[in-house]
Amino acid sequence: MTSARSVTVRLLDKEYTISCPDGAEAELLASADYLNDKMREIRSTGKIVGLERIAVMAALNMSHELLKSKEHNRHTIEDQLRRIGAKIDHSLQRIDRDD
Repeated sequence: MTSARSVTVRLLDKEYTISCPDGAEAELLASADYLNDKMREIRSTGKIVGLERIAVMAALNMSHELLKSKEHNRHTIEDQLRRIGAKIDHSLQRIDRDD
């Protein structure tokens, strides 16, 4: 059984105590820093007021970034697989010609 630990994070000058598994504190703190940066960016525009609205906009922006990154990675993997397939096809054609 994994033990949990409480970690305090700070988002827009407000502290939150979060429970996380032992050993995951650094990841949680890095995630909180990233979220805090995104929330500060949104707040600095002055267009969105209120902690909840800022948090929702930050979450939506981060979700969009994640989806774009996944799509980019999927295309990259597909391209790599196509190139590998083409190399295999080329090698098989050379073997067939040599026989």
